[in-house]
Amino acid sequence: MPTLKQDFTKEDPWRIFRIMSEFVDGFEELSDVKEAVSIFGSSKTGRKDRFYRLAEETAALLSRNGYSIITGAGPGIMEAANKGAKKAGGESIGLNILIPTMQRPNKYITRLLEFKYFFCRKVMFAKYSKAFVVFPGGFGTLDEFFEAVTLVQTKRVEPFPVILFDREYWKGLNGWMRDTLLKHGTIGREDLNLLTIADTPGEVLKTIEDFYRGKEHLVRRIVNSLRKR
Repeated sequence: MPTLKQDFTKEDPWRIFRIMSEFVDGFEELSDVKEAVSIFGSSKTGRKDRFYRLAEETAALLSRNGYSIITGAGPGIMEAANKGAKKAGGESIGLNILIPTMQRPNKYITRLLEFKYFFCRKVMFAKYSKAFVVFPGGFGTLDEFFEAVTLVQTKRVEPFPVILFDREYWKGLNGWMRDTLLKHGTIGREDLNLLTIADTPGEVLKTIEDFYRGKEHLVRRIVNSLRKR
């Protein structure tokens, strides 16, 4: 006869409690994070790869300009970004996922959270980030990218910059969206404006700062217009 524990932990109500706890822990731990950028990319990127170096440099530049860095806590691009943030004296946050392949958090994280459920983890990325920077990666990276542009497209979140790093790597995807999705009417031309491409750390920083500078200017115009009425 199965034990009470076996019965309970295999039931969906138990999963609801686990999901709730992941949301509560995430909200409590990250509630003081105001200026953060999430950096995504392949866990398979080696330390001698140029994208590893560029991710490290990008994170360091953003950190020096007051941004915390959030990654998925693993190796590859994630490690590089956490390393750049930590070396620059910034906050280096890792949102680790507990999966069968046992992703070990990298050693450059200054604040670590662990999640069993991908969707709970995704909420934390979207809620606490001022921008997403998407380095070359595979299915997981694409998942985060399309999740972000879908949220912005459907106005489920306030608009934020979604930046694809390296024009050459992403040109096939970008071309497919333009030549196939747009051609067949499955996206609108304005949807292509939801993403930006950058080739250097400096372009990443400029894209983010220009976006929010423009947003602040728009808010001031609206406020001034209302005052004149």
